[in-house]
Order: sequence, then structure tokens, then C-alpha cells
Amino acid sequence: MACTRLFLLTEPTLMHRALLVSEILLEVFMHVNKVLDPYASILSYREISLARKSFAALARTCKPFYEPAMDLLWAELDGIEPLLGCVTRLHPIVYRRGRASRHLCFEVIEPLSEHEVTQFLHHAPRVRSLRILHDDYFHLLSALPIETCMFPRLLSLSTDRNLTRYLHLFLSPMLRCCTLPVVHPDLKSVPICCAALEDLSIKSSFENTAADGRVLYDSIRLCQRLVTLACPPLDWTTWEYLSNLPTLLTLEIWDDRCSLGSRNVNLAPFLNVTRLYFYTRRAAYTITVMQHLEFPSLNQFEMDVFNLPWADIEPLFHALSQHKTLSHITISSERGDRELQDLLGSSSTPIRQSLCFTQLRTLRFKFPYCCINLDDDLLLEAMSSWPHIRMLQFIDPRAIPTVTFHGLFTALHQCPRLHTLDIPLDAVNINIDPTAELFLHTSLRNLNLTSSALSDAEAVARIIFSVLPSVDRIFPAGYERPSAGVCFEVQRHLESFKASAVLGRHILT
Repeated sequence: MACTRLFLLTEPTLMHRALLVSEILLEVFMHVNKVLDPYASILSYREISLARKSFAALARTCKPFYEPAMDLLWAELDGIEPLLGCVTRLHPIVYRRGRASRHLCFEVIEPLSEHEVTQFLHHAPRVRSLRILHDDYFHLLSALPIETCMFPRLLSLSTDRNLTRYLHLFLSPMLRCCTLPVVHPDLKSVPICCAALEDLSIKSSFENTAADGRVLYDSIRLCQRLVTLACPPLDWTTWEYLSNLPTLLTLEIWDDRCSLGSRNVNLAPFLNVTRLYFYTRRAAYTITVMQHLEFPSLNQFEMDVFNLPWADIEPLFHALSQHKTLSHITISSERGDRELQDLLGSSSTPIRQSLCFTQLRTLRFKFPYCCINLDDDLLLEAMSSWPHIRMLQFIDPRAIPTVTFHGLFTALHQCPRLHTLDIPLDAVNINIDPTAELFLHTSLRNLNLTSSALSDAEAVARIIFSVLPSVDRIFPAGYERPSAGVCFEVQRHLESFKASAVLGRHILT
């Protein structure tokens, strides 16, 4: 980099005066991670390690660099081991090679002394984000006074460990985001100590429904600035409190092992909630919530339910139909009805009941018989109802593909913005001429044919190449590339056609 030579200078007086302005220096240092990979939303371990080594080197360069570089070096921690490494007695244990031996040593080490606590906490005020992955060192902190807040500037705390007696040590008055594995007995201390809390996440079921429920509900009603809440199922009183919380935007319900019971409260509309997510065993709790509550700004609905029988489909979609603002719907289930004969003549199919959502951008179904009665006519009707659709996914393990290429391309005329498509396609009975001049749908980039019926691999590949020029592969991202079978042959032919086209353009130029 052009500034490398400046970083190697040891005399501040030789540096450009702009680098003596702390705000400018911090802005320069913030680009270290971006320079490593400017397009990565999540950096790899190697990139994080390299960034930390860079910050450590910058901190050793000169005095003006020390504070901002150290702030960034310690800003994000996975565990408190690096802080324990600042304790002279523990340094060789923390940085010894071999993770298992280090953990074994922690279990038999004496707690920190008063002097060692000072060493341990030396850089703690710099920590802004902390993820706790292990708990075998908590006993080392037993000497800390109960009123101690180890990380006074901590903004985010995430752990999958039960912090038991040590939760209070991590509760910063600046804490914005808190993720815990279970409902902690002292959960009420979180909103009491962290008045700025905006994100509370407890993605688990109640261990003791009555006791944990009371603690959770009392704790939530102490939160004044929640923006995102993920927790076990709520009672009507807590729903009522949240309906009057204007800051709330996202709500996730995990598990449904308690009943809402009869409604005896008057709930205001959830004016600003834009996203709902339900992770449950059955659909009953979700249906009740969607039937009785108003979400006038709801944009995104997601549901992962273990069992979704056909009897729940119609009331679920009837409840959803009250929320015409929905533009993103995802419903997933592993189990459903086993018998098909009673469903074939039904007009209340999931796809048909979704036609009322005219603002849809994303529709993802992944449950048995979600594609029931899907044919060329229904697909055309659906696509005509969803002119803004960008992602369409119907994953049905029991589907018999009946949508043809002709029906698909007719429907695609209605959705010029569609970029991802995953539906069962009958590509055995090819009812269009692969060599005829066809229209181009240039926005479609992701096409999944792994659940489709295929036979003539070359003809299918030629159709995709001719009509869908932006499609590079017929299996989704993250899916293991097929090594044999018709899917593999289609992919091979598609790559061959594209390579020939590129070569032809080079020859012409």
C-alpha cells in the first residue's frame, strides 16, 4: 500500500500532519479489514488473524498510532482467553500450542489474584463485541467483586454457554445486543443494567415453562428500546406490551410449548414490525398469532414448522391473507400429510392461496405437496399475480413435475425481474423447438433443475443457453456439483455451449 512507508516511521514529527488527527487515523485504520477483502461480509480466520497482526504492528509503530490501533485490535473477541493471556502467570498456558491441553490446565488453575485482575482488565475497556465459546475458565473470575463490569464499552454479547453466576460481569451499560442460550434466572438484570438494549435473542425452548415464562415476560416488559426480539413463545400480556413498543421491528418465536389460551387483552396494531419468524413444532401457535394480531407494516414472514398437515394449510394462509403488505414469504416443513388422493381436487392449494399477495418479491415453499396441482396454467396465473417476483422456490419431495418448458417460458414473460427459480420441471417431454428463435429472459441467473425430470441433456442445455443466457449452472449455490447422471450432462453441455460462444466472439473481434 502507498501508506506502508508512513507506518514504518518511528518519529511522529516526520509523518504527515493529517495522521496526527485521531479521527483521520481511525478512519485509515478501519480500512485494514476492507483492504484484506473489500467484498467479504464475513472475514475468514486467516483474514482476521492477518488484520490483528497488522493492528499489533501499527500499535508498535509510534505513540500516535498506539491507542487507535489497540482499540481496533481488541474490539472483537471470541472468548476472554486473550485477556487471560495478559496475566503473567497464564500467558504460557494461553499461548501454548494444543487446545485440549490448555483447557485441561484451566480447570486446575487457581483464580486470579487482586493484582492479576488488574492485568486481566487492562485492555477490557477496548472490547466492543464478545462471543463466549467456552466456560472452563469462569472459575478464574471468582475473585472479581460482584459489582464489577468487566467490559464497560461492550456493545454486543453472544454466548451458547450458561453464564450462571457470572452474567452480571458482562452487562455493560452500553450493551445493545445480547444473545443467550436459555432463559437465565437473573435475566431481568439485563434490561435493568443495559438500558440501551436493542437486540435480545434467546433461541431455545423453556426448561421450566412456568418459572422461565415468568422470568422472560417480566424481563421483556422492562425493555424500553427493543428493535429485535427472538425468544420462546409469549403470553398475551407480553404481546400487549410489545404492541405498544414503537421501536420493535423484528420478532422471532422459537418453540411453541405453551398455549396462548383465550385472549383477554386489547392489543394495539404492531405499527412498525416488518419481519416475523416462527420456529415451532406445529402451526397452531403461529396461526393464532396471525389471526388475532395486526401488523400493518409486515413485509417478511418466515416459518419453520416440524409438522404441517393439510388441515393447517388453509387456516394458515387465510390468516396470512390479512397482511397484504407481505413481499417475502418462506414456509418450510419436513412432515405433512401422507395421502395424496384427497388433495388433488382441492382449490385451496398453497400456491393458489398465495395469489392475493400481489407485492411478492420472494416466495419459498419447502414442504410436502406444496406443488400440488401446479401445471402450466396455474404457473401462468401465479406469475401474472406476482409481477415483482424475484425469487420463486417450490421444493416438494413428493412432486410429480408437470410444468413444461413452454409453460415456463410463457409465464416468464410476466416476471421480467425474476432472478432465482427452483420448481419441479418436466424436461422429459420437451414441447418447444430448441433450435427455434425464442425470446430471451436475461434477468434469471439461478436455475435449479435437481428436482426436475430430465432425459435429453443436450436439448435441455441448448434451451437454457438460448433462452436464459445469464444462467451458468442448474444447481443451487452450495449444492455439491453433480458428478454423474443427467444433471451432470446438462451442466457439461451448458458449459460447452457458453465456452464456444465466448470463443466465437473472440474470433469475430
